[in-house]
Amino acid sequence: MDDLATYAENTWCPGCGNFGILSAFKKAVRKLEEKGIKRGRIVISAGIGCHGKIFDYLKLSGLYSIHGRSMATVQGMKIANPDLKVVAFAGDGDAFGEGISHMIFAAKRNADITVIIHDNGVYGLTTGQYTPTSEKGFKGPSTPKGSIEEPLNPLALMLEAGATFVARGFPVKLDHLADIIVQAIEHEGFSFVDVLQPCVSFYNTYKKYNTMVEILDHIPADYQKAMAVAKRGDKLPLGVIYKIQKPPFHKELYGDWNPVMKRMSKEERRKRILNLFQPR
Repeated sequence: MDDLATYAENTWCPGCGNFGILSAFKKAVRKLEEKGIKRGRIVISAGIGCHGKIFDYLKLSGLYSIHGRSMATVQGMKIANPDLKVVAFAGDGDAFGEGISHMIFAAKRNADITVIIHDNGVYGLTTGQYTPTSEKGFKGPSTPKGSIEEPLNPLALMLEAGATFVARGFPVKLDHLADIIVQAIEHEGFSFVDVLQPCVSFYNTYKKYNTMVEILDHIPADYQKAMAVAKRGDKLPLGVIYKIQKPPFHKELYGDWNPVMKRMSKEERRKRILNLFQPR
């Protein structure tokens, strides 16, 4: 029995890369439990799009967000209770279109969150428009003659923004992706996982990705080497591309304080409030 499944009917297209991401994430949650991280500590959020349905299919606590705002939502969760492991799911349009400012500033401040990008280079839920990561020349309803824009490089962008954990996965390499997700959630700081997610209905990249992906045998030694890997055009490297240790935002903000676990009692709060209104 799948105790991470919900009653919701799965409405992804048959063959969608999202199925692999869902399975990999479930594997990751179970691996984390074996390491002592209970699933009750793992909370999730998602934006709007095909990717967002993953929120409906996972029996985990969280809050459904709006387009481009799941990264902001989980930052609030982490600030409220630093003991939580928070995960945001986002599409490439969701993250690098509507939500790009949230992504950049979360990486810049090293917010202790994990962001998993369902990167298919297309707005699948609205039937195939181009996104910030679509290849130049991509033809869809909004660009019938082909997109004239160059795509963003998510890995390079997040490295430049200050992310302390940057990785890329592929649903076909399911166990490898699950391991990356485990490492991302365990990492203290901003973790970014770009997942190459083929959209069988509007941008089927399985054949292309199967010939171009290449699993890294080591983590690049420094920032410059990581950036070089991120910008490779001949291959699509998979694995952890960059990982450094740096104090996360919530610890820089208030040390070991936890507003949920260490809050004052109701009686003490009332006493202090009443004291504010006493004549001096």
